[in-house]
Amino acid sequence: MTLIERLPSAPVLPAPVLATARLQLRPLQSEDASTIATLANDRRIAENTARIPHPYTLADAEGFLHYLEESESETAFAITLADDALIGICGLRTKPRQAPEIGYWLGVPYWGHGYATEAARALIDHAFEDLGLERLEAGARVSNPASRRVLEKCGFQWNSVVLLRIHAIASSAPIDRFRLDRGLWASLKSWGKARRVA
Repeated sequence: MTLIERLPSAPVLPAPVLATARLQLRPLQSEDASTIATLANDRRIAENTARIPHPYTLADAEGFLHYLEESESETAFAITLADDALIGICGLRTKPRQAPEIGYWLGVPYWGHGYATEAARALIDHAFEDLGLERLEAGARVSNPASRRVLEKCGFQWNSVVLLRIHAIASSAPIDRFRLDRGLWASLKSWGKARRVA
């Protein structure tokens, strides 16, 4: 059963642990709330995501983790280094009558090291290989070329520009929309397969 086919009464299966060369993507835990709050409490992160408020408090992080526990449409992973230090979050969200969407953010000290691309590739592999999805979508603010590059390196193709409400700026902003289908992903598998460790 794929994430899209899950019935409202179906139990939410625990997310697997995905490993890459430098990272591990593991299920989020309540103990992560403090680190999430510290990393996400940066205006540069909030302004480039749709749902992260600024300032971002411990209560916001705890609320997000509670939301994930109850959600049947969203799965999120802690992006961690080899020593289990949490450096960001990535996830997959489904919406009715739309392709599932990936999203990600990293704490500012971890920008510019290729971690976002590495995590996104592991998440994409999981979506196509383990969940059997046929297409993914993603978005990046027009003013965020680094996130655009991550998506393009992962094989996403630009699709359109839309206006999306950004919580942190209390306004709408233009978002580049991207899509990746299973066929294109399969042809780009030279990036290296993420390993499932649990």
